[in-house]
Amino acid sequence: MKIIKFIILLILGFLFTLNANAQKMYSVNVEYKADIKVYRVDVEYKADLLVYKEDAEYKAKGNEGKWYFVDAEYKAFKKIFFVDVEYKADLKVYFVDSEYKAKWKNPNKKQLLY
Repeated sequence: MKIIKFIILLILGFLFTLNANAQKMYSVNVEYKADIKVYRVDVEYKADLLVYKEDAEYKAKGNEGKWYFVDAEYKAFKKIFFVDVEYKADLKVYFVDSEYKAKWKNPNKKQLLY
């Protein structure tokens, strides 16, 4: 019986860690609710992170800039607020048009999304 409980807990722990780094984002409408303040830059070289918007939740895994925007705050891994000026941002992003282009340009900021 103890072995079965241990195996179940192990499987649940594994499933939780798979989902722990999923990049499911929710865009909040007020700054104080956000985990991270994000500024959308107009050119790629200014960005800390190149982001690709995924069309399915299961594709948004890891911490490599593949984001899926969820429709409810409780489903999100991180809540973000888009600021209107660059100096207020914790993270500067540029949205790319291809999945393979998503990557960190400034790895020092990577811990913001863990």
